[in-house]
Amino acid sequence: MLRIGIVAGESSGDILGADLIRAVRARVPDVLFEGVVGPRMLEAGCEQLASAEELSVMGIFEVLRHLPRLLLLRRRLRRHFLANRPDVLVGIDSPDFNLGLEEQLRKRGIRTVHYVSPSIWAWREKRVFKVGRAADLVLTLLPFEPKLYEKHGFNAEFVGHPLADQTPAVIDRNEQRKSLHLPCDVPLVALLPGSRETEVERLGPVFLDTAQLLLEKMPELRFVIPAATNALSFTIKKQIRMLKPDLPVTVIDGHAREVMSAVDAALLASGTATLEAMLWQCPMVVAYRVSAMTHALVRGFGLLKIPSVSLPNLLAGRKLVPELLQYEATAENMGAALFKLLQDDGARQAQLDAFREITGVLRQNASQHAAEAILKLASATETADSR
Repeated sequence: MLRIGIVAGESSGDILGADLIRAVRARVPDVLFEGVVGPRMLEAGCEQLASAEELSVMGIFEVLRHLPRLLLLRRRLRRHFLANRPDVLVGIDSPDFNLGLEEQLRKRGIRTVHYVSPSIWAWREKRVFKVGRAADLVLTLLPFEPKLYEKHGFNAEFVGHPLADQTPAVIDRNEQRKSLHLPCDVPLVALLPGSRETEVERLGPVFLDTAQLLLEKMPELRFVIPAATNALSFTIKKQIRMLKPDLPVTVIDGHAREVMSAVDAALLASGTATLEAMLWQCPMVVAYRVSAMTHALVRGFGLLKIPSVSLPNLLAGRKLVPELLQYEATAENMGAALFKLLQDDGARQAQLDAFREITGVLRQNASQHAAEAILKLASATETADSR
């Protein structure tokens, strides 16, 4: 019987893991999966050695506080997989936890896969060696990532991005607005100041200033903010009450993707949201600010290794969407960039045409491709063991 160990952390890892399990099982019905799993992976038929929630620790100090427990869990998993050797161990994201486990098991002759490459292209490129030592195979979501591994002699394969597989081919903006109870007869702009409290505190006020400037030029304009969490919803509503109480803005709990597919344009913080906005065909302006100290460190030590920070620009290989970072992220600059998107049909269409082209590249049936790559590696393991 084929045995596959699997270790996932975070909700995103649980989704990837569940889709992967179903794709492998469609090819090998009697495969045994076991490992660190979330509820979706459990439902897909994976045996649980530990809960994915145990790896959901964010922040330096939080990780330090939980470090003894995490090290104990990794030691327990290592012992289990050495005693019950899988044909392949798959670590899904969570590199701080998974890479150490993968490297330890690989040294003992167990084939390992790391699914979702860390962002080595953005900073700390030397992490490529850590990943390469840990994994026989890296499965990447972005097409430019394998070259970063291959130039150092490591094995990596682009499988596509699962989010691209989920996006509809045609998006009906009016239908999305109706489902969200948003007006259909006015131009609508989404504001997404981030998914963390510090991001919202830093970007929220200047995003609201930008909206006010736009409203002065386009009085018919309306705004919507999808808040990532209830706590952020409270923070955003407080900012609106204190800073722009008369701004025609609707705050929605969650539903960021639906909002992106309903609006005419979006102003958003750099991060995963830029990829989602691209996939959901939402013209955008990207902005970001960090603390003055962090900015000085990044610039002083040359930590940022890429010409752009937003994924649409990196995937396009050019300045497809406006990026306004740090001191350039002013209400005047962001307002001007958004105004152009709303008024210039050519500028909007240029983004949308490129978004569709990139989405086609990313839409590769990622889970099926990942399953095929993992089964190929498992087959190589079985062949080697039979010699």
